[in-house]
Amino acid sequence: MKALIQRVKNASVEIEGRPVGAIDQGILALIGVEKHDDEARADKLLHKLLHYRIFSDASGKMNLDLQQVEGGLLLVSQFTLAADTGKGLRPGFSSAAAQEDGQRLYHYLLEQAEKRWSKVAKGEFGADMQISLINDGPVTFLLET
Repeated sequence: MKALIQRVKNASVEIEGRPVGAIDQGILALIGVEKHDDEARADKLLHKLLHYRIFSDASGKMNLDLQQVEGGLLLVSQFTLAADTGKGLRPGFSSAAAQEDGQRLYHYLLEQAEKRWSKVAKGEFGADMQISLINDGPVTFLLET
């Protein structure tokens, strides 16, 4: 699994003008699911999301994780993260999980996150979403499991 994470001051998701998820300070995580992914990889990714130290401590160093700053976690499915961009000028999606598998693993990740952290918001799998955010830093990382 892949997650493009951004440290944000706030972030929100809308579908057709209807708000579906929002957080204040925290992490916006765009989630890509590939063919070889499974629940073990989702669990490993969730551990990274909750414990990756990307928030500044009193000295301004990235030493704090999401839970230490009591931040929100906004999970949004992003099929295009599974794209192969190595050749040509058009992305290929042969490494992406089938829609059923992607949806199942995205929902598994979401359910596990909600069990482990109280400040979880979400997008809607497969929907045309509009994401608004204020990137804090900017700080952006690509996590892979």
